[in-house]
Amino acid sequence: MQNKTYRLFISHSWNYSDAYDGIIDLLNKQDIAYYNHSVPKNDPIHTNGTDIQLAEKIESKVKGASCVLILAGVYSTYSKWINKEIQMAKKYNKPIVAIKPWASKKISSVVQDNATKIIGWNSLSILNAIKEVK
Repeated sequence: MQNKTYRLFISHSWNYSDAYDGIIDLLNKQDIAYYNHSVPKNDPIHTNGTDIQLAEKIESKVKGASCVLILAGVYSTYSKWINKEIQMAKKYNKPIVAIKPWASKKISSVVQDNATKIIGWNSLSILNAIKEVK
């Protein structure tokens, strides 16, 4: 039996790339076929593009994803991009899986209020949430 390939947009800030890398590591520990719709770090739009160009690129990535994963750390509340990504996910009816940072008790109220599902920092929890919402 062939596994379904999940199309994931992983919301992140390159200022917090350790968290993004951690989610990739957790996904890779599970038996899940996925395509990463996130805008790659080496894309020149991060350094040479305008906010409008980056927003258009992100929107095209969210639109093609089956699920949006968002780190639910409190810093997310203050990120203009996370708010935009949430609105994009809602616009295209994409489920949002909020992932609590490791050992964190507080999470972003913005992410919490918009999440389809909130889970802990655990590879099996992420896998099950992706399968459940899509």
